[in-house]
Parts: sequence; C-alpha cells; structure tokens
Amino acid sequence: MNTQLQEQLGLSRAPVAVGFLTDAPSGIRNWDGGPMPAGCAFWRAAMDGHSFYTVPSDHYNCAVGSYTHAIQVPADRGNVLMDTIGFMVGSGYLQMAEVSGIPVLPTRPEFIAYAPASEATFAPDVVLVAAKPASAMLIYEAALRAGAGDALTHTLGRPGCAVLPLSVKTGQAAMSFGCKGNRTFTGLPDEELYVAIPGAKWDAVLSALTEIVAANSAMEAHYLAHGAAVSGNA
Repeated sequence: MNTQLQEQLGLSRAPVAVGFLTDAPSGIRNWDGGPMPAGCAFWRAAMDGHSFYTVPSDHYNCAVGSYTHAIQVPADRGNVLMDTIGFMVGSGYLQMAEVSGIPVLPTRPEFIAYAPASEATFAPDVVLVAAKPASAMLIYEAALRAGAGDALTHTLGRPGCAVLPLSVKTGQAAMSFGCKGNRTFTGLPDEELYVAIPGAKWDAVLSALTEIVAANSAMEAHYLAHGAAVSGNA
C-alpha cells in the first residue's frame, strides 16, 4: 500500500518512517554514513531507500534539530544552541519570541530509527511524506477520514524538523512548509512540503486514501461538467 500511495500521488520520494526508541531496533544497522550537518539529512537518506538508526551523538552537529529532539548537546561543544539562535535572530531570520513555541519531543530518544515506510521493521512514531500541495491535500483528507487529523490542521514553518514532535505530541497529522536549513540539507524541491502522520494511524490513512482519491476524481468530473454548463449558459 505504501508503494500504491507513492504511485497514486506521484511522490518523488518514498514516505519515511521515523521511530523514537528506547532500545536499538533489530534488523537494521547503525548509521555508518559519516557525520551529518543536520538531523533532517537523515530523512533524505531514508527517502533514498536506506534503513538505519542513529544515536543522540549523531545529531550533535545540528543544534536546532537536537533541541527539537530533546537531545542535550555536550558542554564541550560550547553553547551551540544559543550561538545558533543568536545568529538567526541577528540575521533577521528568527525572532526570540518564536523560540518558546517550537515543538520539542517530551523525552530524549536513545535511538532514532529511519526507513522507507514500506520497509520499516520497527513501529514508527511518525511517517513523513514529502508531497506537492495537491497530493498533500489528498493525504490530509485521508487523515481526516481515518481519524488522524483535525479540520483545522496543525501547520508550521521553521524549523522543519519540529513537525515530528508536533505530530507526536498532538497525535494528529501535521504539515510543515520546511525551512531553509531543511530544504538545503534534504534537497526538498521548492514545490513540495511535508505531511507528518502519527505512526499508529498510518495504516488507517493508507486504507482511506483509495476512497479519498476516487472521491476527488468524482468531484473533479462534477466540477468540470458544472463549469462547462455555466459557460454554455453564459
């Protein structure tokens, strides 16, 4: 069904399962691809088909990502979070008042697992989908149908990685426009954004999607006929 989703919606990359775990997952390897400049860079590796898990130290190079994942960066690295925030504020990218509203995981994970959603050997906390707005609309409607979303959905911009704790804490679908760092390190195209689905509700969303796609096709035909009739009467 994950493959069907990708084909139905024309997704450029596979949906990614993300698990925030207390024990190392079985059946997948520890990350061995070298240092990453940002935690969201692991998203791209999973979207490209790789399954693996990371430990907190793999995320130390990303001060903001560590913060949203409740990971404390060691003191010997300096006060990188405040230095980063200071630079963002000083450059006009961020206002200090915005910091307190950034979603953060409730507890630090000992392991963070990533895999294409169709191949995950662990129970995901969130499934992340990069999609164009028209496809994101369908995923959102499927989430509503599956009881995994609100009519007034949760949406945020920067930082892009905060969409994961946002979905975890609300237990609902959430959307992110991405942020400049995320788009830089994941290669997210300008025309795409993210939809995050609670992992426990992912299968229900997949099941609802076929019905939602069919319903939208019917509505499109209805609207085209209505538009033609109105134009013909003009």
